[in-house]
Amino acid sequence: MAEITGIYTASHTPVMLNFPDRIPAELRNEIFGAYEDMGRDFESGKPDALIVLSNDHLHNFFLDNFPALCIGTGESYESPIEHWLKAKRRTFQGDQAFGSYLLQAALQADFDPAFSMDMVLDHGSLTPLELAGLDPDLPIVPVLFNCVQPPMPTMRRCYNFGRFLGKAIREYEGVERVAILATGGISHDIATPRMGMVNREFDENLLQLLEAGDPDKVIAYATDFVHTAGNGAEEIRMWMAAMGTAEVSGLQFKRAFYKAVNDWYTGIGIGHFVGENVKVA
Repeated sequence: MAEITGIYTASHTPVMLNFPDRIPAELRNEIFGAYEDMGRDFESGKPDALIVLSNDHLHNFFLDNFPALCIGTGESYESPIEHWLKAKRRTFQGDQAFGSYLLQAALQADFDPAFSMDMVLDHGSLTPLELAGLDPDLPIVPVLFNCVQPPMPTMRRCYNFGRFLGKAIREYEGVERVAILATGGISHDIATPRMGMVNREFDENLLQLLEAGDPDKVIAYATDFVHTAGNGAEEIRMWMAAMGTAEVSGLQFKRAFYKAVNDWYTGIGIGHFVGENVKVA
């Protein structure tokens, strides 16, 4: 039986890496410090593997062929795929056995994910890993969600996938300790006239509902109001999945950081699902 050492949520935006000086130094240091705090907490759990819940920004898939979910089953993952991202090129070690197990378990649980043995990782996965200073040699299993092209998986479907994930981890014997990083959101718009606008009200309401611990209310709010928070806010699907995994584990959401940062185009949030016992029940 594997143990969950931590479930984390964190925004990603390439602007943090490419244009760090676009915001005042005090605010930048506060944000980067919050990611570093997440990294230290993550490392304290000493996980053997990391599951990264993120989305693909048209690097693995395109609009004519875009799966709702795709599980990485590769031996390694190159990142970042964007040549313009100001980050060190690296190859993350995959956990092929773990990824293959999750694929088979998902099919048995009536989910129908795609899989890829040749997946690449873009800024969505790399940015929080980079800013948190996480060990690049830690084996990872990436799971990519469609947050770009309708029809997208529903918020509830993503939550239910997270519940499946929590149960599947419990039954896996290939590793002892697993951490989960769900990255994306919160409010932001990309390549629209609203780019640079952040919906602080949406972000605050979402975070407060997560802290209140009622998944049905979180899912309803995310479903009904995500359109008010920009096309990039569709990425909160990964937060829904993290909430599902945490619910199975009996963990509660705690906000670690939030700031609306218009010059980085994003409502930047970091959270951690915590409890007295982080072992999957």
